[in-house]
Amino acid sequence: MNLSYSLLNIELKHRFTIAAGSRKFTPIALVIIEHQGIKGYGEASLPPYLGEDHTSVESFFGKINLSKFKNPEQIIEIIEYVHRADEGNYAAKAALDIALHDLLGKYLNIPLHKHFGLKKEKAPYTSYTIGMDQPAVLKEKILEAEGFRYLKIKLGSENDRKIIEFVREVTNVPLYVDVNQGWKDKYFAIDMINWLARHNVILVEQPLPKEMIEETALITEQSPIPVIADEAVQTSDDIEFISGAYSGINIKLMKCGGINEAIDMINTARRFNLKIMLGCMTETSCAISAAAQISPLADFADLDGNLLIKNDPFEGVKTADGKIILNDMPGIGCNLLDNSSDKL
Repeated sequence: MNLSYSLLNIELKHRFTIAAGSRKFTPIALVIIEHQGIKGYGEASLPPYLGEDHTSVESFFGKINLSKFKNPEQIIEIIEYVHRADEGNYAAKAALDIALHDLLGKYLNIPLHKHFGLKKEKAPYTSYTIGMDQPAVLKEKILEAEGFRYLKIKLGSENDRKIIEFVREVTNVPLYVDVNQGWKDKYFAIDMINWLARHNVILVEQPLPKEMIEETALITEQSPIPVIADEAVQTSDDIEFISGAYSGINIKLMKCGGINEAIDMINTARRFNLKIMLGCMTETSCAISAAAQISPLADFADLDGNLLIKNDPFEGVKTADGKIILNDMPGIGCNLLDNSSDKL
């Protein structure tokens, strides 16, 4: 097997603002793992909070030698080797994991969801994410999301109530809200969540800083809607520790290191009676298609990262009125666009 990669930036349609900061692009690494003329595609999305960048990804890939593996069906052995190569580097590991799964599906000539015994009809509806912005831009973003059954609204500022009130002037669709650790007081959070529930908000992500476990447990106990851990949980090793404080977890391939670990997280979370959200960063259709393959296992989905960018080099999984539509292509279900072939 042969590994190659390219480093580039994906451009966002709108400036993306959350409680932690704002950006107009996201660095990514696109990966190919090739075996007997078959190409598996993978991706590492590198938003600032992950702590990875082009330099760290390139350094990590330099430690990987796949030539000693002779068959894509050795995927578990290969992934274990990748994870032993160095600590951290979860997005870089996710890129290799995704490419290996894509390669395996193509090698076996089967869509990945079928390989896992999942039915594409059970893929959920995804939310469409609306970052913080001025009212005129918020309205533009909401109109772009027409047809989606759920919107995900970014909160965590002093204007949270005004944002929701404005959103409600434009649409009545159910909302997810993501605070990104933006609230600091448990009593304020309890009051806000009860107010949000009266405005047809159906879940809240990471209302308090991840370190505030006891305070979050109190919020969850009193919340009328699910409280989902995002920054507070990265891999399956974190789940038992946070299980009493949240209603569910947000699993992202870039956070946890790929599909293999994501499935392990789902299985672990179910043992603790936690709900599953399958989420994403700003990503191309490569990583989104990969996550979508296991979306039938999720209660909630936020797999819209490819819809928020301008220069997607892939074509893959689609949505219809927000429902994830899994195709029958082998592997993760995406193709590199002809005009993007020079990027890899």
